[in-house]
Amino acid sequence: MSLRSKARTSIKKVITAIESGDKKTAQELFNEMVPVVDGVARKGLYHKNKISRHKSRLNAKIKAMS
Repeated sequence: MSLRSKARTSIKKVITAIESGDKKTAQELFNEMVPVVDGVARKGLYHKNKISRHKSRLNAKIKAMS
């Protein structure tokens, strides 16, 4: 699996968990996603600001869950 694909998949898993309303799972998947997407940004496959924006928005959505 390519790194870009792995990053997109990990982001989608977090989004799916958020939409299902499972905060605990969403947080766990977010914690697994962060090193994957950081590695992709480090290699230059995605811009670091794009990855930072994704992490910030997903984390805010998780924190806003009840």
